Amino acid sequence: MHRVASTGNAANSSRPRKERRITYVFSDSNGSKVNDVVQTGNDMIVSCSSDTTLKAWKAFSSGECVRTFRQHSDYVTSLAAAKDSNILASGGLGCEVFLWDLEAALIPVSRATNDGTVEGGYEGIHSSGGSGGIVLTDRATSTNSSSFGTINTSQGYSPVPAKGHKESVYALAINDAGTVLVSGGTEKVIRVWDPRSGTKQMKLKGHTDNVRTLLLDSSGRLCISGSSDSTIRLWDLGQQRCVHSYAVHTDSVWALASPPSFSHVYSGGRDLSVYLTDLSSRESTLLCTEQQHVLQLALQDDEWLWVATPDSSLHRWPARSSLKTLQKGSSFVAGSLPYARARASLDGSAPVPLHAEPAFVIPGTPGILQHAVLNDRRHLLTKVGEYVAAVKKVNSLRLFLAYHQVL
Repeated sequence: MHRVASTGNAANSSRPRKERRITYVFSDSNGSKVNDVVQTGNDMIVSCSSDTTLKAWKAFSSGECVRTFRQHSDYVTSLAAAKDSNILASGGLGCEVFLWDLEAALIPVSRATNDGTVEGGYEGIHSSGGSGGIVLTDRATSTNSSSFGTINTSQGYSPVPAKGHKESVYALAINDAGTVLVSGGTEKVIRVWDPRSGTKQMKLKGHTDNVRTLLLDSSGRLCISGSSDSTIRLWDLGQQRCVHSYAVHTDSVWALASPPSFSHVYSGGRDLSVYLTDLSSRESTLLCTEQQHVLQLALQDDEWLWVATPDSSLHRWPARSSLKTLQKGSSFVAGSLPYARARASLDGSAPVPLHAEPAFVIPGTPGILQHAVLNDRRHLLTKVGEYVAAVKKVNSLRLFLAYHQVL
């Protein structure tokens, strides 16, 4: 904790100065948008960002970033982690999909310093990622091929590329055992891969617009996709075909969630709505509507559904197992053609949300309302909600000076 005087004319000693409490918060991020986060193991999460990097964090202990990966050439948009193995997949706008063996990728490295000495340990928050000075410790040989990548003393860990995408990748999903990977993006198709070799198994066609979100069941046989064409599709990978198409939303489908049984699916997107759809009976229920686009969904024991939007707050809504009776006006049978719900809405038969308010809200940090450049041209003074913050203008460090409390 530090104390500094308020800004003003330092030469004018007659002007009273008021000391205010400020707090410095250092972050390893360079300010770019974090696009996806997955949990890998009990204490590790991996995030991807528009700064083209992946970062591995000790999220539930020290909170430190233990490794930064810079393999992608453009924004990294999506991650998928296998529940029962060390496999991680990453995809982005550079038409790239990479397969990572996290156990091999997170082997401690040593960094050669300017004076020729070697410092052991993990790459910390001030390191540059895959710089030429990174070498492996004695835990690895000079060249070692892991299941999903290569370890080289001069270049560090290299993941396996899954080659085949010609355009941007928006969505990834992998089964629990890490034996099946699906990807989708602006090509409007779903590609199926064998993560163990990086080879493409098949290409599924059917969507007429960007594939924005994907789910795989635990066995890797069934896949659910959501698209900008407003439809949800259920695919049987064994039969290599679309089994059903569900026209539930009136706009792009951006988020999906399903229980392990894959009996029903929750969906949300650009139309602000969250639907529950039974995949067999096709009965669909409008659970709720948000004030902003639905970006992500997370299912908690099929009892609660967490919804994330561009608003920084998280909302928890009742899910299927907590629904005792369904309101007649909330349910309908999903059509198979796009924009079926749009036509129904025009006919005056739009469904009524089952829930009007979320059961629980985790408030988020308010956004920046105003900003001004300070006289030193190195800091910005920003108004964040009811608080004021000064942000240092550097690429590798964000410095938040928050009045009264940490934002």
